[in-house]
Amino acid sequence: MKVILLKDVKAQGKKGDIVEVSDGYARNYLFPNNLAKAATATAVNSIKISKEAEIRRRQIEHDEAVELCKKLAGLTVTVKIKTGANGKLFGALNSASVSDALKAEYGVELDKKKIVIAEPIKALGRYTLTVKPFAEVSGKLNVNVVAAE
Repeated sequence: MKVILLKDVKAQGKKGDIVEVSDGYARNYLFPNNLAKAATATAVNSIKISKEAEIRRRQIEHDEAVELCKKLAGLTVTVKIKTGANGKLFGALNSASVSDALKAEYGVELDKKKIVIAEPIKALGRYTLTVKPFAEVSGKLNVNVVAAE
């Protein structure tokens, strides 16, 4: 019997896969536990359509991420932060303050989780940070850390 998996099933496949299982396994385990449904022509067609839509959506997100990286490559964001003696920061520069400064200065919204700070920034100066807006896409962002009045 062919079934479409609704959730990941160990030793059978991932969600959305069409697999061949025994009739008893499907009727006694997969169907009652809502792990699968029968692979009718309508269900198979809807799975194909949803997979194609997911591929298109991911491609659009990828293209937007590449455009964002190109846009960020030429920008230098100025982050004002409180400092102590000798230009040392109170604490360290975090990605949230970089994201807020980017939005305030250029109007570009970037989630703080997508900004990678390799080493803690604890002094004033210019730094280059890595931005990862999508899985395989990364870019550079120049940051100028200055003292706040």
